[in-house]
Amino acid sequence: MNYKVIDKETYYRKGVYRHFTQDCKCSTSMTARIDVTELKAFSDRTNTKFYINFLYLLTKTLNAREDYRMGYFWQTDELVCYDIIHPIQYIFHEDTETCTPVYTTYRPDYATFYRSCAEDIQKAKESREYKLDAENHPNWFDASFLPWLSYDSLNIELPDGYLFFAPIVNWGAYREEHGRLMMPLSVRLNHAIADGYLVAKVFRLLEEELQRFVGDGKAETSPLSK
Repeated sequence: MNYKVIDKETYYRKGVYRHFTQDCKCSTSMTARIDVTELKAFSDRTNTKFYINFLYLLTKTLNAREDYRMGYFWQTDELVCYDIIHPIQYIFHEDTETCTPVYTTYRPDYATFYRSCAEDIQKAKESREYKLDAENHPNWFDASFLPWLSYDSLNIELPDGYLFFAPIVNWGAYREEHGRLMMPLSVRLNHAIADGYLVAKVFRLLEEELQRFVGDGKAETSPLSK
């Protein structure tokens, strides 16, 4: 885990950061639908899992800007930016209706990430343990898939005054709308390090990453064949 300490006196969001860490501690969240028609087609064509493909693109997107890689050390009152962040994904067990959290390491190479993520999922299905270890995984963000509903709104509530800066991202089932597959996506960020523009920017950057991914010729080969 590598990070840099941000000088709060020269931080470009200095005034906003002070206000939302001292006067009004709160978060900001947004839900919108994204078009995943081409990603679903790619997944079917390459015999890969849509879920893992989307998780890869989401994680790549959140690593694209420092604003999404921020952290807070309450012991020293330090604002930091991690070099890289990784997803905590959750595997659902139908028989017990419980989840197993999985700390998956992000690797920029798609095929490497895909294989590693698939292995993590299989291990979680076998272990079925609920082990959260936030203390040893400070630069991990929550990434939860809610396959039971194509919802319109979702809110994540944290304790008042809790300066938690990692993104919290949820997405639901896609549904057909006017011939396209539209999927609800919810993004929560602490208001001290992100405003409406930066939350909305996640959706725009993700759409760009998705378009590049499905349009990239080298992505046509399934990582399962390597």
